[in-house]
Amino acid sequence: MVLVFAEQNNGTFKKATFEAVNYAAKVAQQSGTEVCALVLGEATDVAVLGNYGAAKVVHIADARLNNLEARAYAKAIAIVATQQDAQVLVFSNNNTAKAIAPRVAARLKAGLVAGAIAIPDTANGFVVKKSVFSGKAFAYVKINSAIKVISIIPNSIGVVKSEGSSAVSVQQIDFTDHDFAVKFVSVNKVQGIVPLGEAELVVSGGRGLKGPENWGILENLAGSIGATLACSRPVADSHWRPHHEHVGQTGGTIRPDLYIAVGISGAIQHLAGVNSSKTIVVINKDAEAPFFKSADYGVLGDAFEIVPKLTAAFLKYKAAQHA
Repeated sequence: MVLVFAEQNNGTFKKATFEAVNYAAKVAQQSGTEVCALVLGEATDVAVLGNYGAAKVVHIADARLNNLEARAYAKAIAIVATQQDAQVLVFSNNNTAKAIAPRVAARLKAGLVAGAIAIPDTANGFVVKKSVFSGKAFAYVKINSAIKVISIIPNSIGVVKSEGSSAVSVQQIDFTDHDFAVKFVSVNKVQGIVPLGEAELVVSGGRGLKGPENWGILENLAGSIGATLACSRPVADSHWRPHHEHVGQTGGTIRPDLYIAVGISGAIQHLAGVNSSKTIVVINKDAEAPFFKSADYGVLGDAFEIVPKLTAAFLKYKAAQHA
């Protein structure tokens, strides 16, 4: 059995969860077994996970699990993994998994590979591919333990929806007060945009924008294609943009389908957070900017002239599509 942790957010599932279930289904297919998805906390329509490869769903609908408590999550996952005789456990490699996957691996005496980017190679053992050195190289890690824990980088394999179904069972876990030693006081969330870690389209700006008052041209560009905004570290450090938009070695790591970088030189520290993007477009007036060496498409010129024209072109194209 392959057990996948199907993380819910405010009772619903996001793309990264469906991708993790898809990944687990492919791993299960290799060994001729099935996928069991585990949902912790109150959630609606958990059976939808069957459309992404889960043969069955175990739902622990305890309201105390609506927000992450690493100790309680790890306990519940380890118990269900043992009950289901799971040989492989799959997580999406996000902040939640970073908090609980190592705990689960320790409880189950399992080998752990964090940040997988491909389906394991089982031709000679169980070998997992992951990126290392800020995406500059790959490592192939062989897991020799009986139970294996993998967390996959979001947007690594994509999401495929099918017409499958899953059997849902509701279960309870005997928690203690010790399992909930951390208490949530409040949760503040950014509203109205796709979070950077989940965004497929990203528009990012650097010091070449010259100041926060010029960010409107990027907001317009992002709005024209439904993209999420990001920025380089100097921009965040200068308080031009909020720190949650900072991508790079010391910020967020993203893998969008399209990354448009405007006025960013492309230092190695920034590339570490974005070089796994499927398509990179760079707009910069400095012909020597190192980002051009990593770009799929480069536009040499003044961003204040190019970006508004690009936005107008996107809007014109969208209007024509809906005419």
